Amino acid sequence: MFGRLAETHQVSLLVSGWPGAAPREHLDELDVHRTGLRHTFPLAAPYYYRRHLRNAGFDLVVEDLNKVPVFAPLWTGRPVVLLVHHLFGRTAFQEASAPVAAATWLLERPLPWCYGNLPAEAVSQSTAADLVARGFHRDRVIVIENGVDTSFYSPDPAVARFPEPTALYLGRLKRYKRVDLILNAVALLRDQGLTMRLIVTGQGDAAAELHSLRERLGLQNVVDFPGYVSEEEKRSLFRRTWVHLLTSPKEGWGISNLEAAACGTPTVASDSPGLRDSVIHEQTGYLVPHGDVAALAERLRLLLTAPELCDRLGNGARRFAEHFTWQRAALATEAHLQSVLDRVA
Repeated sequence: MFGRLAETHQVSLLVSGWPGAAPREHLDELDVHRTGLRHTFPLAAPYYYRRHLRNAGFDLVVEDLNKVPVFAPLWTGRPVVLLVHHLFGRTAFQEASAPVAAATWLLERPLPWCYGNLPAEAVSQSTAADLVARGFHRDRVIVIENGVDTSFYSPDPAVARFPEPTALYLGRLKRYKRVDLILNAVALLRDQGLTMRLIVTGQGDAAAELHSLRERLGLQNVVDFPGYVSEEEKRSLFRRTWVHLLTSPKEGWGISNLEAAACGTPTVASDSPGLRDSVIHEQTGYLVPHGDVAALAERLRLLLTAPELCDRLGNGARRFAEHFTWQRAALATEAHLQSVLDRVA
């Protein structure tokens, strides 16, 4: 999104690095500055900014809140806009160790004090509602949904769906994503006599647990774990699968729902924050109560036994996805940032 804005504006990006990363780089028209590592960036960023960027003449700063805030209003000396995907809250305890989860939860507590009166961008109505519930002023929070590349992610009439009813999970293999719910729903359908296939792609530290669950449920001949896939392989899977699945208890938006939709594939998702924004029930797929394996299996069976229903909901999903392009998001963000500057001028 900011790569698009950099075509007409000067945009610098201050981010964390990784072992071997170049400290400076020019990518997608962005002037990239890297400092610190994944866990040290919040401490390294203020020091780097004061040494290298304080006098760069920025009009404003956008803080992309990614799990741990850096509290940019306290040290940048510039107008700050907060960009929020989603806040973890208590869901942090479903993923991280108790000390890390507690630290994440505690660091979210002062957000209203530091940012509550500042302009903010949320990527969904669910995230906006979460911010307001925590004490942010609703009239300072604007919703600009994430986009999808609708030219790359698109249906291809020459690419047929898999001949065997097939479902797909595509994303990080993290504990809080609750991919275990999908495997249990597939086991239930297997026990009911439905012949199907599940593809679980991606990498993550929950992979070993999910492999073990597949063994315990006896799904070795039903569930495939191909691991990491390229963008081209990802698009092919979205086009060929019958139904896409996402069952996390909370997301900012659920970008894979939109990527599947852009390829003409419906999604069955948990009726949870973020996901209820990116799936329209009975129009682009189905929403089911989070954690209800029987309801998940029922909706999955409905789609896997009715190709014409997959096509109808898939067509609706594509029409829905066409409203959410990155260009639209970039233009809306540009307009919002300009309005912020106009107010402080």
